[in-house]
Amino acid sequence: MVEFPDKQWKDYELLDSGCGEKLERFGSVVMARPEPKALWDKSLTEAEWKRLSQVAFKLAGSAAKSGAIEDRGTWERRKKIDDQWYISYPGLQDGLKFRLRLGLTAFKHVGVFPEQAPNWEFIYSQVRRLAGADNTPKVLNLFAYTGGASLAAKAAGADVTHLDSIKQVVTWARGNMEASGMDGIRWIVEDAMKFVQREERRGNLYDGIILDPPAYGHGPNGEKWKLDESLFGLLKGVAHILKPKDSFMVLNLYSNGYSAALGETLVREAFGLPVAEGLSSGELALPDPFGKTLPLSIYVRLVR
Repeated sequence: MVEFPDKQWKDYELLDSGCGEKLERFGSVVMARPEPKALWDKSLTEAEWKRLSQVAFKLAGSAAKSGAIEDRGTWERRKKIDDQWYISYPGLQDGLKFRLRLGLTAFKHVGVFPEQAPNWEFIYSQVRRLAGADNTPKVLNLFAYTGGASLAAKAAGADVTHLDSIKQVVTWARGNMEASGMDGIRWIVEDAMKFVQREERRGNLYDGIILDPPAYGHGPNGEKWKLDESLFGLLKGVAHILKPKDSFMVLNLYSNGYSAALGETLVREAFGLPVAEGLSSGELALPDPFGKTLPLSIYVRLVR
């Protein structure tokens, strides 16, 4: 199943894609960025891309040659824009709304992955399902970045623990919480694997767990993360700290070569599930106005 952000989200739009790039509008800012999965031709002309885009990200020479996704580069400003600006996410469900600060980073990222909107909707609905007069769902967000998923869980009434290995990113997420008029999220700067192992030793359990791991990364103390080598072990740890009943999990994967079937099998084996009961999987993608679908990640969701 392929899922897309709803068209009512007026602060984001994919304007075109192709030739290894995507042309996007975030609020009033239009930018061009590299996108290795855009293997087709552009629908708009190069002249139209240059006319529309206020800023464009250019990979450093070595990164451009290697086709690396996460390498550094520089932003080429074609028109004057602010270094930082805000967009709003108006959810499809009553009570789901938050604000996100965007900015031009040393990488091609700007502070939000808009294709994640369907996951935000799922997280919000699951927390609402589990919340009650006698239960405030505990949600753990691992590799949590700038906190879109954390804010979705918090908006639904969850007790949220937000973990990322980069202090500056956690500070960014805290700012998004404050800009959204929320409070009370627990902030942790730590290696995800170490935190899960410690929670397992302590016997702590969560009603919901969200994972959005990168292909490669480092913990705050230099711990190495490589998706192919570490993901299954992390999922087995997560299986021990997720409540066996009345709970949910979301796994999101961006790594090229990972399919929804592979992700679902990883989760089923890590959790020891005899069948795929409660599991669903698919792709998160962005549509452009010309009928092209840009797939960006795969998801696996577990509902108990």
